[in-house]
Parts: sequence; C-alpha cells; structure tokens
Amino acid sequence: MPSSTPIVSTPDALAELAGQLRNDGAIGLDTEFMRERTYRAELCLLQLTTPDGPVCVDPLALPDLGALCDALGSGMPPKAAEAAAAGARPAKVLHAARQDLEVLFPVVGLVWPVFDTQVAAALAGHPAQVGYAELVRRLLGHELPKAHTRTDWSRRPLSPEQVEYALDDVRFLLPLRDALLETLGRLGRTAWLDEELRALGELAGVQPDPSRAWLRLKGLQDLDPGRTALAQALAAWRERRAIAKNRPRGWILDDTALREIVGRVPRSREALAAVPEMQDGIVRHSGDEILAMVEAAGIPDPPPPLPRRERPDPAFTALVRRLAEVVQQVAGELGVAAEVLAARRDLERLARGEAVTAVFRGWRHELLGERLRAAT
Repeated sequence: MPSSTPIVSTPDALAELAGQLRNDGAIGLDTEFMRERTYRAELCLLQLTTPDGPVCVDPLALPDLGALCDALGSGMPPKAAEAAAAGARPAKVLHAARQDLEVLFPVVGLVWPVFDTQVAAALAGHPAQVGYAELVRRLLGHELPKAHTRTDWSRRPLSPEQVEYALDDVRFLLPLRDALLETLGRLGRTAWLDEELRALGELAGVQPDPSRAWLRLKGLQDLDPGRTALAQALAAWRERRAIAKNRPRGWILDDTALREIVGRVPRSREALAAVPEMQDGIVRHSGDEILAMVEAAGIPDPPPPLPRRERPDPAFTALVRRLAEVVQQVAGELGVAAEVLAARRDLERLARGEAVTAVFRGWRHELLGERLRAAT
C-alpha cells in the first residue's frame, strides 16, 4: 500500500493490503471504536503496519473486512494454531491487546498469534499497566502528541491530524517489540512471555459468557445459595438481552437495581417498582420475567438476612500480609511490579486454604510456590 494513501476505504485497496500482510513477519495493530450506546463496540478505524509504513483501514466505508481474516485471524482454535506453528502466520503486535481483540473478534475472528507490548513490558520491569505513549518515550525516546485522545472516531471526514495521530498508534509497535524481545531474551524470560501470550489466544477472553456475567458485579459474593442463584440468573438474563438488543447492560437493568433485587427479593410488581434505580419501563415490560427468576431461585419468604460485613479475621489479615511480603521480596529480586506476580485476590485464596498449585501455574509457581507454601 503506497504510503501516500494512508486510508484504505475501497474493497480493491483492502484486498491489496491483505495480500501484503500475509507475507509480513509481524503486523502492528490497533483499533479505534465507540460503544457508549451499544453492547458491541463499533469498530471505527483499524490501524496496521505494512512494509511501506502504517496505514488506516476505514471499516465505516467498507462493506466488510473479510479480506483481512486470513492475515489477522487464526482460522482455527488456538490449541490447533499452536500445534501448526504460530510462526507460520505473522505475529500481531498490540498494546494492551485484550479490548482490541474483543472488538475485532466479530469482524475478523480470533486474532492470533498475538504479541502484547504491555505484557512484555511488565515482564521486563516496567509498570504493570504502562501506557503505549509512556513505553514509546522510555524505550524509543519519542514523545507522542495527546491532542486527539478524545476524538469521536465515528465522524467523517477525519482530519489529516487525526489520521496522523491514529497512525502513531501503530508506527512504533514493531520497534517496541524488538526492544522488549531483546531485553527479555537477555533476562531469560522469553518462556514467561510465551506463557502469558498464550492466554490471549483463549476464546473465553473475547466471547461474552452470560453464565459468568454476575462475577463482574461487586457486592454479590458470600450470599446465601438462593440469592447467589438469583444473582446469576439476573446477570445472565441481562447479558443475553443486552447482546440481543445490542444495548449497554445498564440500559437493560442498572447495576444498583440488580443488586437491590438480590438483596430485597421482591415478590410483586409493587415491591419490584419500589427497588431503587428501578425504571418504570423495566417493571412494565420485564417485571414478570424478573419475578419469575425470583420465584425460581427458591428463596424462603421472608428471605434470610443478608451477611453482615464483619471485620476481617486478624489471623487471616496477618497471613495475607505475610504472603504479600513474600511476593514483594521476589518482585524486588526480579525488578518487576508485585502485581505482575500475584494479585491480592490470589493471596486471599491462599490464605483461605487453597493449594498453591490451584492458584499459580507455570513460571509463577516456579518462582513463588515453595516460598508461599513456607509462609502459610
């Protein structure tokens, strides 16, 4: 694709670009999207690197992006893709890839294999959530402009300044990958990176799973069995409806209202209408469905009291602190952020009695397993 044509907006130009990408050893990749009024993100711009430089693809001007499926998507489940040697396909290099992969999945399928520069940077000793611009500054000494961070990418035409800003988002990805691979090779951590990147090829990370939607909601843990079943049913119902209508979850049922239904267990339309943040339209159009889920949960009437928030057990708190100190010590020895090794919730699982092998796998277990066992 000639560098004088930075925006691909016709099927013929897209086909030409796809042919180039199939022969590349690595492809820098980024997306711009909108999702304020929808469940699924609307892909507004796709940025890619080519041998001739970066280029933008305008999905709003094209009937579809099917021509890119072979170059970007694996075309097979990730396990099979690994067995078929991921190196046969160009690596897709992204920064903080998970959201981009989710956005691209309905358009081109599962993008694989992936190199995430944020993941690699964390293993190389940079902050765990280091931003793209900061990483470019640290490793390449280039300052990126911030003028268009709040651009509405769905509006057309795009200005030359907006296009240049978008191109910058992929222009430095391949040099970042080279620099990070060199550092991780020198540190002997390429196997760690391979393990982390394999997780990005899991379909579960890009496909919505209504049965697990309730886990995203705070304040719904440690409930009685009936309320837990109700929380799961309500969250799954909301997720399925949001997907079907392509509307944000909160437009279907507000988080606060969902939690209040679980807590109050309303058994009539009047009780349902009295729930805080409950909209009249939801009671009118979906009240019977919600009340049927309440009934199906089998919660006694009156319901059992909600669990009291008690102070954490001092022994439990002390154990979590000891485990965190072990992680901090190992992180200091490695020169990485402690959160790269373990999240607090992982340490709390250990403190509640789960085996180390149930919490940590692979390189994390090799580094932390014995030392955490000794601290429990």
